[in-house]
Amino acid sequence: MLGNIVAGLLDPSVIPAFTVDYLVVAGGAGGGGGIDSSGCGGGGGAGGFRSTVTATGGGGSLETALTLNVSTNYTVTIGAGGAGGTGSYGTNTNGANGNNSIFSSITSHKGGGGGGGLSNPNSGTFGSGGGGGNDNTTGAAGSTNQGYAGGNGASWGGGIRGAGGGGGANAVGVSRSGTDTAGGTGGAGVANSITGLSVTLGGGGGGGGTTTGAGGTGGGGNSGANGSAGSVGSVNLGAGGGGGASTTVNVNGGAGGSGVVILRYPDTRTISNSGGGLTMNTPAASGGFKVTTVTAGTGNVSWA
Repeated sequence: MLGNIVAGLLDPSVIPAFTVDYLVVAGGAGGGGGIDSSGCGGGGGAGGFRSTVTATGGGGSLETALTLNVSTNYTVTIGAGGAGGTGSYGTNTNGANGNNSIFSSITSHKGGGGGGGLSNPNSGTFGSGGGGGNDNTTGAAGSTNQGYAGGNGASWGGGIRGAGGGGGANAVGVSRSGTDTAGGTGGAGVANSITGLSVTLGGGGGGGGTTTGAGGTGGGGNSGANGSAGSVGSVNLGAGGGGGASTTVNVNGGAGGSGVVILRYPDTRTISNSGGGLTMNTPAASGGFKVTTVTAGTGNVSWA
């Protein structure tokens, strides 16, 4: 009889489930490259932003914490950022899309690559969309409750024109129109306090122009200006890279920043990554919770 009781206590099905709050941010996209015919690249879109704490992306309502069981594996994947577009006339100079981040059943969509000089941004399902290059191009859409669209590019007219900013988790990228020459600002990110400190993540990259298109708050990369390459989006913030701005030379867009997964759970539980593959950190418990930040890799987590 005692053996049956012990076996029951060790059976996960009879141990009470617990809840886990999360912040899941996907990898940001690269900004578009600038080409030598006065083409400016659009900013890269931020990675999708999903959270149960403070605020979530796309202006949506907070999501619901997951109810999980001990001694059960749950997948975690940190989405890498996308490469910046290579400035090269006559080829696809768009920035590369970011990559999805995953925690269990939660998937945050990748950021969308910014359009290269004179090009539309990448199409697809994105957390936030990339900005358009400077040829009357339209910014790509973001996903509901994850992020916003990229801005539109101005009209190309034989001289340098402004490109659209990449979408951010909290705002659309700024559009340019007509004969605007300044680069569009990237969309702002979202401030989140799941760790106990407020950090802004998910800024879109700035679009290229005669003046710098600023990256959105939350790590978005600034664009280039007058023949300069775009700056990279911040690592582990899911930020978009800035677009390149060309006058007579080919310049590259900036790469997007990688995503992150942050998990908050009761301090009576202990997390592990027994199979390896993840880079993660768990500071001392505070306020009845532990918070684990996963910054790279793919693998499984479980709790005891």
